[in-house]
Amino acid sequence: MIKAILIFNNHGKPRLSKFYERYCEDMQQQIIRETFHLVSKRDENVCNFLEGGMLIGGADNKLIYRHYATLYFVFCVDSSESELGILDLIQVFVETLDKCFENVCELDLIFHVDKVHNILAEMVMGGMVLETNMNEIVTQIDAQSKMEKSETASTAARAHRGIRAGPAQRRVGPVCGPRVSPYLLFQGQHRTWHWNRWLLHRRR
Repeated sequence: MIKAILIFNNHGKPRLSKFYERYCEDMQQQIIRETFHLVSKRDENVCNFLEGGMLIGGADNKLIYRHYATLYFVFCVDSSESELGILDLIQVFVETLDKCFENVCELDLIFHVDKVHNILAEMVMGGMVLETNMNEIVTQIDAQSKMEKSETASTAARAHRGIRAGPAQRRVGPVCGPRVSPYLLFQGQHRTWHWNRWLLHRRR
């Protein structure tokens, strides 16, 4: 089982963290710092997996990682996972990011974190691997992007119609009051005429 997926740069700044076991916020930050300390001090010529840190489970767990340019991709897994299988999974993850962002870089992970999480969710769910076919993952992400753009366009169109209709509704309010029958208008005018005649007669 995959317990956590971490991405941080050469200075230990986390760019993505996904935990599949419950840890408090402080513990998550400690695990990230410990993992960076363990991984960053290793030489480039050694293998890409080692025992997990004490905070993530010690010898019962493994840290499997790849280092690309300025980023470390680290998968924290238990003993049931294959080291080579996880290394291939990391490679698929990176190639998928590269295809979705066209030469992915650290800034893409910062400014498009929601999309990165969506890509990861297509691959891993609840600590279990769901999909390793890059083309299938990209197809699902493209479908999600089209749906989001369609919803955004429809929301903007509704808001635009509301803005155009708003002033007209405000103008109609004061102008259009309750309709009055012509007969009642005539009766009112007739009574006013009689009242004026009575006042004129009294003054005389």
